[in-house]
Amino acid sequence: MSDIIQLLPDHIANQIAAGEVVQRPASVVKELMENAIDAESTEVEVIIKDSGRTLIQVVDNGKGMSETDARMSFERHATSKLRKADDLFNIRTMGFRGEALASIAAIAHVELKSAIPNAAIGTKILVEGSKIIDQSPCSCPVGTSISVKNLFYNVPARRNFLKSENIEFNHILEEFYRVALIHYNVGFSLYHNDKLIYKLTKSTFKSRIVNLLGKSYNEKMATIGQKTDFLSITGYIGKPDIAKKTKGGQYLFVNRRFFKHPYIHNAITRAYQELIPDGYYPSYFMFFDVDPKTIDVNVHPTKTEIKFQDEKLMYAVVHSTTKKALAENSLTPSLDFDTDNSFNVDFLPKDYPIKQPTIQLNPDYNPFKSQVPSTSSYKKEPLSERDKNNLENWTKLYPPTNTDFESSTNTEITQTSITQNNHKEAVSYGTFFQLYQSFIITKIKSGLIILHQNAAHERVLFERFLKRIDSNQTSCQHLLFPVTIDLNAADAEILKEILSELSKIGFEISEFGKNTFLVNGTPPDLTTVNIKEEMEHWIDSFKNNMMLSSLERKVNVAMSMAKSLAIKSGKILTSEEMETLTNEIFACSIPHESPYGKKTFKIISKEDLYQYFN
Repeated sequence: MSDIIQLLPDHIANQIAAGEVVQRPASVVKELMENAIDAESTEVEVIIKDSGRTLIQVVDNGKGMSETDARMSFERHATSKLRKADDLFNIRTMGFRGEALASIAAIAHVELKSAIPNAAIGTKILVEGSKIIDQSPCSCPVGTSISVKNLFYNVPARRNFLKSENIEFNHILEEFYRVALIHYNVGFSLYHNDKLIYKLTKSTFKSRIVNLLGKSYNEKMATIGQKTDFLSITGYIGKPDIAKKTKGGQYLFVNRRFFKHPYIHNAITRAYQELIPDGYYPSYFMFFDVDPKTIDVNVHPTKTEIKFQDEKLMYAVVHSTTKKALAENSLTPSLDFDTDNSFNVDFLPKDYPIKQPTIQLNPDYNPFKSQVPSTSSYKKEPLSERDKNNLENWTKLYPPTNTDFESSTNTEITQTSITQNNHKEAVSYGTFFQLYQSFIITKIKSGLIILHQNAAHERVLFERFLKRIDSNQTSCQHLLFPVTIDLNAADAEILKEILSELSKIGFEISEFGKNTFLVNGTPPDLTTVNIKEEMEHWIDSFKNNMMLSSLERKVNVAMSMAKSLAIKSGKILTSEEMETLTNEIFACSIPHESPYGKKTFKIISKEDLYQYFN
């Protein structure tokens, strides 16, 4: 049998490596920024065009490369950061494998210009698909400039898999944050399509967080710190009131390297128990300084996964440190048993008459006797034309009869309690029954219908907002006091992008300085909403929806608002609210499914019930 194992040519091996290292334009930005940091730069400039498809350029003022080093940098496993195998266990640089430039050059057109201090001239190298096209002397400042053009030009399948420009730029922003946040002693600039997005000067860690993520973080962070024999923790944690429904604002760094670790994330979020609602995520910016020998950073090509020598000990220290920081900053509830001096009556004259309080008791009072009024006290509003249409749609599907719906005139509200946690389990309002504060149950001719209140309301709101955007005929309720909203640069760009859709829904929003907006009016049915908090939730949902799929902008806006404003599980509804929601869901064009694909209702037929018990 002939030999079948062969060495791959370098250009093929480089493309395979590129598949691991360069997954999208953001990967190139990450690798080039980290190389600039390793070059001891004090100023780094990132220039992007078309979200990285056309151009990614990173310019630094670091120590530069000689002519030989510049040529060697495009070879696989050529690095200045490792000399022997033992160096793998003492890594403090951002890069170390020597694969980044070789992988990038295999799938793009790359131009490198670099010069070292005191050199008369620098070096220019052009590479296309791993092939050196030109190497010549050039005039350039000390440092390195790398331009990556036409990314994935020779891998069309991968280029076709790239998402929309907004999605790819958001990925680039996230990588920019991860490097710029922890290297606050370095100045960074970011340009996109010739527009300056960020201009960051050298600052403190807290100032860098505020400059990147928005002014709202300035007064909403608490200092965290702990030093042990094997670990030093510094940084900031967000106060409970800035916790969000979507992930974002969670940053962990070890030896100035960003990493992800679900186990440590759980240690932090568990410290916030009973301080933030379920489903919310706290913000944190933690920097761990450990002995490089106790961690392994060579786990994944992107180097965002870290293995710790003793993860259980790390978990315990991080959890207790977070708890301590929350307590020291008065962010956890506490009981004060100290006597209030204002109740001290020693200053009164000795002969001052003090009247003893008296308490009247009612021996016939029974706290367990229900005093809840009957449902007959509820008044129903006359049905609008739309509600009549809703009921017509309802009756076409499941026509009610006098015997199908029992009269609620003499039906009293009944409720059951769960003994262990004293939470209301079920509430009945005549023909409507709320179970677990999440489901609405009512009887129809063919059996029972169970409605998921959150999913159903999401569908109702989604179609309502989408209809307003399409019709562009809505009213606006002007606010007596405009609401000011401060956002980071990325979120500000998103809000600018969707202002047209928001105005059609009924919002009146104007720009008020850099990354600051004034909300002057809202739709009449949203006047009781916390606009500032909800706006942040809408933007977060909008970004998450973009990451998942390429949605039409108006659809994404309607989905994001519906998800944020919909009735949540756990909310007790009145009879009118349950009836209105039930009618409205069957007036929707797609009543059986929420905009996020969740089922809105379930019908259990009378035949199924009888068959089950036979």
